[in-house]
This record gives sequence, structure tokens and C-alpha cells, in this order.
Amino acid sequence: MFTEDEDIDHLSNAEYTPIRKDAFEMPIEKKQELIQDHFTEIMKILGLDMNDDSLKDTPKRVAKMYVKEIFGGLLPENKPSISTFENTYKYRQMLIEKDITVYSTCEHHFLPIIGRAHVAYISNGTVIGLSKINRIVNYYARRPQVQERLTRQIVKAMSEALNTKDVACVIDAKHLCINSRGIQDTNSSTVTAELSGMFRNNPTTRKEFLHYIGIDSHFKI
Repeated sequence: MFTEDEDIDHLSNAEYTPIRKDAFEMPIEKKQELIQDHFTEIMKILGLDMNDDSLKDTPKRVAKMYVKEIFGGLLPENKPSISTFENTYKYRQMLIEKDITVYSTCEHHFLPIIGRAHVAYISNGTVIGLSKINRIVNYYARRPQVQERLTRQIVKAMSEALNTKDVACVIDAKHLCINSRGIQDTNSSTVTAELSGMFRNNPTTRKEFLHYIGIDSHFKI
């Protein structure tokens, strides 16, 4: 069980993720059980033979995957613990973690979003372990998402952890709801950016960041 404070903290950090207030009341095991039952019915409606050896355990696998894996960012206990350290190196330039793998799910069609995130910050006296940046990206990606929201959530979480507005995130991702259905355009990708502090207000800082991550310096935010 989670305390009320933990629930409120999780919801506030989620920013605009549409999570109900009672989202954490149902045990994980019960969620998996219900999803398994409902997915069994979906497969039956599609006309699949649920007695087939290849299919009979699919609902169980899907339920576990939904709750514990691809939507694990909906579980407060999975929120990464972010420890910061004094910037004893006196490093005052931007730090960039490039090409962080993004696996998310489009909330409109429940199809994958796959891409890369580039996250940067300028120390305000504290620094963060590099792997924690990847964990922040992964945590917020593991939800039903829209890319614009995900980009903002990453910047917000980094800003809160480091107590600085000087944070930036760019995500370049392919949406399978575009690539594999509808228009079926397999070549296009979507780029979103959230720049704050010096990354937004200082043209030189913005240009340097975009140069380092390989985006044309004339890219407009």
C-alpha cells in the first residue's frame, strides 16, 4: 500500500497524465487478473481459438506486460529515487545525455512509440548520476503517452531534482500508429522539444545544445 503523501506526490509529478485518484487502490495482482479476463474476451471476439497451445496463455502474458512492464510508470513504487551530489568538480557547462532509448505507448491507439531522447542540464550547484537521467526518461515513458507530454514531464522531473530551470529535452521518435496503420508512413518521425532557463532564453546555449545532439541550429522552438 502507498501512503496518501506518496500518492499525492506521484500525481503532482505526473503533471498531466490522466490518472484517477483511486488508481493505486487496487492491488497489482487484481489488476493483472482483470486485464487477463478482459483480454481473453477480446481474443474470443476476434474469433481466436483460446484452446490453441500458442494462444491460451497470451492473456496472462499481456496482463503481466501491461501492469509490470510497458505501463510500469503508472506504479508509484517504480518512480526512481533521485539522489543529487554537490558539484565538487565545479563543472559549470551543460551536461548532455544523448540517445536515451525511449519505449512508450501511444495513448490514442495503444501502439508503440520508439525513439531517442536527448536530455541536458546546467548545474546549479548539484549534479545527478548519469543513469538516473535514463531512469527518469524510462519511468515517464512507461505509460500511455503523447510525446509532447512526455517531453515536458522529463524536464519537470529533472528541474525538480536539480533545483534548476536550466534543463532541456528533445525527443525524436517513430509512432507505430502512423507507421503501421492509417497512413502507414514508415519514414516519418516526430520531434518534440522542451527548453527551459538558459536553453530557452540564451540563443548561444540553445544553439550549442542543438549542435551537440545533431539538430540544425536553425531549429525553432
